[in-house]
Amino acid sequence: MSKAPAISRAAAVLRLLGKSAQPMGVNAIARELALVPSTCLYVLRALVEEELVAFDENTKRYTLEAGVLSLARGWLRRNGFAALAQPSLDRLAREHGMTMLGVQVVGMEHIILVAAAVGGGNFQLSAEVGSRFPALISATGRCIAAFGGHTAESLKKKFATLRWDNPPAFEEWMEQVEQTRAQGFGVDQSNYISGVTVVAAPVMGRNGGVSHALITLGITSVIDRVGAEVLGRAMLHAAQGIGDSLPT
Repeated sequence: MSKAPAISRAAAVLRLLGKSAQPMGVNAIARELALVPSTCLYVLRALVEEELVAFDENTKRYTLEAGVLSLARGWLRRNGFAALAQPSLDRLAREHGMTMLGVQVVGMEHIILVAAAVGGGNFQLSAEVGSRFPALISATGRCIAAFGGHTAESLKKKFATLRWDNPPAFEEWMEQVEQTRAQGFGVDQSNYISGVTVVAAPVMGRNGGVSHALITLGITSVIDRVGAEVLGRAMLHAAQGIGDSLPT
């Protein structure tokens, strides 16, 4: 339980509204977050007052308000990784015609998309800045497992909570983690999303461990033509340069 439950509830409401494709009513929000409706209403009213959530009097539903964008823009301006990664992502996306992403790693809990670039290919996969994903999922997860200094026991516990389209066995995944450690970058071929290959290169923090990662996302047949190893080496070179330039 958080030492600041009101803040935890407010954060949960903001995350839920950020993921929802439609405005939500108080009862739906309370049900989704397992909150007492009166408590949920109190949190929502506070967020409306702070201009982080908007309330529609006609529909009685809530959505994110523009105040959230002001907070996000301020964070992005001060985030050294996003500023450093964007030119490399733009260049790699242009050179290879692929979607390139930059993520921040929050321990073994999750990764947050903080930068993105879309190449000029005919068919592109995309993801929105601010999206959150489980830390150990896909190619990025293999990098975190390979270079994060985590025990096999803690990895196995987190691995059991992941949802894949085509989940590998833990033993197979650990072999891929070892391969990632050997080659310096990770590859997920249709495990996380069927028909999609993900290639990731870690950005190492000054104090050890993986602080961020660069990611290529593409249809498997398209990435096969370019070569996952070619993409991995290119991203690894860029990731190393970004890591050396990150502030301490």
